[in-house]
Amino acid sequence: MDTFFAELSSHLRPASLRVVGNSLRSYFRYRALLGESTAALVASLPRIADWRRTTLPKVLVDAELDAFLKAFDCTDPVGLRDYAIARCLLDLGLRGHEVTYLTLESVDWRSATLTISSTKSKRVQQLPLPVSTGEAIAQYLRRGRPQTVNRALFVRHRAPYDKPLGVPAIRNSMNPAFVRCGLRDRFCNTHVLRRTMATQLQRSGASVKEIADLLRHQSLDTANTYARVDLEGLRAVALPWPGSRP
Repeated sequence: MDTFFAELSSHLRPASLRVVGNSLRSYFRYRALLGESTAALVASLPRIADWRRTTLPKVLVDAELDAFLKAFDCTDPVGLRDYAIARCLLDLGLRGHEVTYLTLESVDWRSATLTISSTKSKRVQQLPLPVSTGEAIAQYLRRGRPQTVNRALFVRHRAPYDKPLGVPAIRNSMNPAFVRCGLRDRFCNTHVLRRTMATQLQRSGASVKEIADLLRHQSLDTANTYARVDLEGLRAVALPWPGSRP
């Protein structure tokens, strides 16, 4: 078994090796149900280290987040649109493809909710609309959104017109802001905003279940990444070692 996995490791990443290992464990359990002895084979399967869980998620700290939000030119129609998109990604933890499927009907101004109709779970979900997000969207609709027959909330400002922004365009709308605030060497995607929102919730005392619900995760294991040990936070509350000097 060691030779088999050593050969696989020459061309597979750790994540793929874990898939192979889990698949073999499932197969061996199946063979055991048929009456065969597979305990030795199961014990010989190696445990593949998951080094991603040894560090905290990479997120924007408060100063970086403030600089990022100030990097949008809200006197320009495209800047208004991109700022509203940033607020959706940050305040609600939306994925890029969820933003592309937002329509004018997605926003219920009277009840202050936003309906998400394109999620990984294929379910329609409603989220509370924060004031900062609603104000950004309202400013874009009033002063930035071009005349169009398309019902998508965020549309193209360049040809081809009357089309919603695609996922690559959503990503590209954020990258210039990272460049302008000097963070391009550290961040270059929209998912960091989703992680930042989740980390802020965790630090404010939200439970893993609450974070998972807001991020629309079907499994708590996916949200557990935000419950990793924060060494700096532990140092702040650690009691002195008995007998040590204060």
